[in-house]
Amino acid sequence: MNLHLINDLPDGLTQRARTFVSTHGVKVDVRPVEGHREWWLERHVPPAVIDRMAAYQDRWGGLLLPPAPKYDGGPKYLDPDSPEEDSAGWWVEAGMQRTAVPYSFMISPSGEFGIQGEEWAPLHATIEGWVESVALAHHASGWAKQVTKLVGDDVASIDLTGYAQIREVMGLTDTWWRGQDALIALYSGEAAALNFPRGRTAVIYSGLDEWGLRGGVDDDG
Repeated sequence: MNLHLINDLPDGLTQRARTFVSTHGVKVDVRPVEGHREWWLERHVPPAVIDRMAAYQDRWGGLLLPPAPKYDGGPKYLDPDSPEEDSAGWWVEAGMQRTAVPYSFMISPSGEFGIQGEEWAPLHATIEGWVESVALAHHASGWAKQVTKLVGDDVASIDLTGYAQIREVMGLTDTWWRGQDALIALYSGEAAALNFPRGRTAVIYSGLDEWGLRGGVDDDG
């Protein structure tokens, strides 16, 4: 696997995420989607879907980030593959798994990033939201004075009064919340995708100052 430094960062990311990607991310070589266009067309994949895969690859293809704190690290690297059709439209694999997990990382017909197991669990409204969430977890873990993990039924004990949802992660099944001196990440994707309520996880990063809470991102939640 050939690794390359990242020269062109995708736009639409916060400065915190851009710094994370440029500092800790690398690019790996991927097979161009365009080189397989005829192969996909022969298998009745619509040209518009192939165009969408090519656009995704141009923007994200080959991006390898440090492991995320959930989902066994997330995709090994981002790259489209395996288009599949159902009643909702065409789905595209967002990137291969790092380990043998019972679900796939997918981009939905409407552009959501999530995991497909027994059920579909949209984690973030866009792939940008996923990248932002990984960047935020890396930032928070480095600045928190204490990190607490809750699982299963214990997650329901969290009181989010006074917390504001963090917008840049564009959370759906998974969300991030900002309080006065803490950040809380709520991960419910595996619980939803695998019909396994005990799979819910919360990570509380506490003892944060203003920089720890925001990392230079001006967002009122």
